[in-house]
Amino acid sequence: MTMLIGGTVGGLLLGAAPGLSPTMSVALLIPFTFAMDPAAGLILLGAVYTATVAGGAVSAILVNIPGAPANIATLFDGNAMARQGRATEALHYCFIASGIGGIFGVLLLMFFTPMLAEFALRFGPSELFWMAVLGITVIGSLGAKSTLRGLFAGAFGVWLSTIGYDPVLGVPRFVLFPDMAGGINIIAALIGLFAIPEVLALLSRARARDQITTYEMSQHSVWTSLRGCVKRIRALTIGTIVGSFVGLIPGAGGQIAGLVAYDQTRRFSPYRDRFGQGEPAGVIAAESANNAMVGPSLVPLLTLSIPGSPTAAVLLGGLLIHGLFPGPDLFTKHAEVTWVFIDSLLLAQVVMVIAGLYLSRFSYYITRIPAEYMAAGVMVLAVFGTYSVQNSFPDVLWMMGLGVAMYFFDKAGFSAAPLVLGIILGPIAETNFVQGQMVSMSSGGTLPYFFTGTLNLIMIGLCVVSVAYSLFGEIKPKNQPQQEVMNESQ
Repeated sequence: MTMLIGGTVGGLLLGAAPGLSPTMSVALLIPFTFAMDPAAGLILLGAVYTATVAGGAVSAILVNIPGAPANIATLFDGNAMARQGRATEALHYCFIASGIGGIFGVLLLMFFTPMLAEFALRFGPSELFWMAVLGITVIGSLGAKSTLRGLFAGAFGVWLSTIGYDPVLGVPRFVLFPDMAGGINIIAALIGLFAIPEVLALLSRARARDQITTYEMSQHSVWTSLRGCVKRIRALTIGTIVGSFVGLIPGAGGQIAGLVAYDQTRRFSPYRDRFGQGEPAGVIAAESANNAMVGPSLVPLLTLSIPGSPTAAVLLGGLLIHGLFPGPDLFTKHAEVTWVFIDSLLLAQVVMVIAGLYLSRFSYYITRIPAEYMAAGVMVLAVFGTYSVQNSFPDVLWMMGLGVAMYFFDKAGFSAAPLVLGIILGPIAETNFVQGQMVSMSSGGTLPYFFTGTLNLIMIGLCVVSVAYSLFGEIKPKNQPQQEVMNESQ
């Protein structure tokens, strides 16, 4: 129980720090589990994994900087709520939705593991390629002032992801200087694109004597937030289902789950114009999806040795260190340790909700920090978080360069979310496309391999619908004023 509570509370604090992603947090703790009992070590790692996914939303809501890629969709409405004096309310929705989604995901892991493992096996390179493309098509409508700007920013992010060595062939691309050979690290890009523009904005407010927190914080009870979360059952359901589905797909990750859930919730909402302006349904959908992904992401790991997310890949190392090899033996010879680990994930969701709701009471003090001090603190965390990932100074330079450029791009109407998601999804799409080409050489050609099969056709259809819906949603408002003028003339 000590490991469970300590890992959960520590995971919330680690997740709230920009740059300390769930993957990095679990990786840092694995050496400390060497001397532990296998069950105790896995309980600690599982609790940290669960809590850091939700903890990353804290910085996204309070300072507009996602703690991890999985929390990008949370800041669209979470930070807007905080600026309206509703930070406590946003954090309540975050932890309640995370708990509900997380419990559902772990229950899937407990009761449907064999069936879900068989489904996960159906996703090969072609299906994963189209899943990444689907995420890229959703990019256009996320946070940008126009769909075309969003798609352009996403495409530019995909291009940035190609800098460095080809992940499959090992060929250097766009390497103008030796420091560019390693490419752009995802965490460096995430921190730079969100943190540095926020620091510059904070400094400009401080110069104008406009402190970050001149608004009054509204009081909000937990029970009121719980009722509000249940009232928005559509967002909670979509987020939970999407997160559970994406978690099963090896390599997809929480960033795809969060953004797809947010996008689908907005499309089916009768109040879609409120999204991006402080709509609680946006926070609920994104956070329920992030934590619903945790349980299913372990299904292919525990049964097939195929990680469903980057953090699950690190957990695989934790299992092997303790002599636990994924597969049927894990549920027979090592059943006691395995089920203690799975049960602890369920309890960790409950502890995470309780601890998160308690910590959200202190959001008032964070939002009262003057702008210049907040800027200094965020800058220190940004440099520390970026450098600590790979102990690389070029990563810090990338972070600063991308951040300063993003500050001016933001003034031109471009958003950081499509850009960073392009950097994240680009390698996934490229790697699976190249692997698919290699596989297709012995299976009838590239076109049949990528454009046949039920899952491929479903993914392609979703991509087409996503782009068409985004473009239609942009064209329709432009035509409405013309229609109103015609009606008035009649």
